[in-house]
Amino acid sequence: MSIAKEFREFAVKGNVVDLAVGVIIGGAFGKIVTSVVEDIVMPPLGLVLGKVDFATLYVPLFDKSKLPATGTLSLADAKKLGPVLAYGNFLNNVVQFAILAFVIFLMVKAINKMRTKPEAAQAPAAPPADVQLLTEIRDLLKSNAAK
Repeated sequence: MSIAKEFREFAVKGNVVDLAVGVIIGGAFGKIVTSVVEDIVMPPLGLVLGKVDFATLYVPLFDKSKLPATGTLSLADAKKLGPVLAYGNFLNNVVQFAILAFVIFLMVKAINKMRTKPEAAQAPAAPPADVQLLTEIRDLLKSNAAK
């Protein structure tokens, strides 16, 4: 089999197509989660914690004598002066991950629930013909022995 033919068979298999769709949907969903965290969750949380914008929280790793007398710089300006530990962005990403992981958990749980049918709804399978025949023979022998 030629490599081109093998690749074509591989590329059009359902699993590969499903994976591609999942990656595209996941990327779009990631943007939605990012927006939810940055625009909806973190602002009220920052307000409750004293008007803090988590995206701008950092610790300068450069010589602090470069800081202005006021001692406050935006994250972008601080990065221009030297390396910074931007832990606010990390906190935003942790919250995004937690929300995304929880939503994916709920989706997988719902899909698994739809895949499994309740046992009461499933009819028991009929025994094979040879087992039915042996059962009839057993019942006949029991009824003759009882006489």
